[in-house]
Amino acid sequence: MDQELLSPTSPAAARSGGTLDSGAGTPPLPPAGLALLQRLFAAYPGSMGLRLGAWSTRLGRQAHLPPEFTLVLNHPAALRRLLLGRDPLRFAEAYFTQQIDVEGDFFAALQLKDHLPDLTLSWSDRLRLAVRLLAPPPGSADADLRSHEVRRHTRAENKAAIAFHYDLSNDFYALWLDPAMVYSCAYYETDDTTLAQAQWSKLDHICRKLRLQPGEELLDVGCGWGALVMHAARHYGVKATGITLSERQLALARERIAAAGLQGQVEVRLCDYRDMTGQFDKISSVGMFEHVGLKNLPTYFGSVHRLLKPGGLFLNHGITHEEDGWGQALSSKFINRYVFPDGELDRASNVMRVMEQEKFELHDVEGLRMHYARTLRAWVARLEDNHERALQYVDEAHYRIWRLYMAASALEFETGELGLYQILASKRDGGPAPVPLTRRYMYEPR
Repeated sequence: MDQELLSPTSPAAARSGGTLDSGAGTPPLPPAGLALLQRLFAAYPGSMGLRLGAWSTRLGRQAHLPPEFTLVLNHPAALRRLLLGRDPLRFAEAYFTQQIDVEGDFFAALQLKDHLPDLTLSWSDRLRLAVRLLAPPPGSADADLRSHEVRRHTRAENKAAIAFHYDLSNDFYALWLDPAMVYSCAYYETDDTTLAQAQWSKLDHICRKLRLQPGEELLDVGCGWGALVMHAARHYGVKATGITLSERQLALARERIAAAGLQGQVEVRLCDYRDMTGQFDKISSVGMFEHVGLKNLPTYFGSVHRLLKPGGLFLNHGITHEEDGWGQALSSKFINRYVFPDGELDRASNVMRVMEQEKFELHDVEGLRMHYARTLRAWVARLEDNHERALQYVDEAHYRIWRLYMAASALEFETGELGLYQILASKRDGGPAPVPLTRRYMYEPR
């Protein structure tokens, strides 16, 4: 069998007749090896293409149909990653470093992550393929793309982690976010709602839930580029303060506030939530608590409790996932290594338990995961449409990382692996609840 895998003139090669080779180039494996490749991907439910130079083939249960996507192997070692590594994270790294390209349906290609770990090769088959594919595996060409590990979520670690992601380039984010630059889940009220409309609706949905009134003081923890504090001041007449750890976000937010003539009504500070002082009528936190670290959730919610006035309302808008704690799953490793160094998620029930332990009363919980799936798909489409312009601000590797992380996240929201919840709460102080008896107030015309 060794010769069958390694020699193009073996009996197995003659039997196969090269039927897997649909291109004119030289196959990277003899026919017997190609037959093994087909066997490995026989369970893949669709049709996928594989191309190396002028050679190409189709794999999967529907291989007789045009492929949904084609993996273009720019380096012979990429095939070694595919067959011998079976690790979707290493395969993603090959994509970042341009050893692999994806043509066709990018979202369909990402579903390979569910198939690769199930590939089964005997040790003898693995050895034979390793001998045939002698090109050495690429080294740590992605080392410069990796973040520094966050261990304790100290102030310094969190600030560095925020800079790693959010200080990449304001111009880069502006290419694919909506005009208000809202970098969190939008709120789609109809099927034909645009991204910009959905983000405006999300900002307004939060303001309605918080029952903002003119003259109240609002604190937005993790304010990004200032969209929510500006919306709340402009449309609800509040005095708004936002805090961020990103210096680039701070600079642009202040420019936008000044351009809108809201300097006397809106303030943005560079400040860690643990160091914030004062008291506020209403507090929002949108897409921020995912960065504090699970062991710091009591400190985070305790800080918000300290900053919230009696009778005030707090809205926490954030991502959860379907498992307890933050383990070493594929998505966890990928997110922490390349996207959010300090990101940690937990079940929604565990988050709410900590909120209650920190003396919050929960009034309303709304799940919005399908809204985030649509938001992410819109971001990916806009990013892809602006590929060439994006390369004016970031390199190709970072473009690919953002494209992959957002597309993969969209799929995880669609399957329910990730969730998105808005939780409305107040201090548990023994008095009347600071919300009406029904949720109707959230939707009534203003």
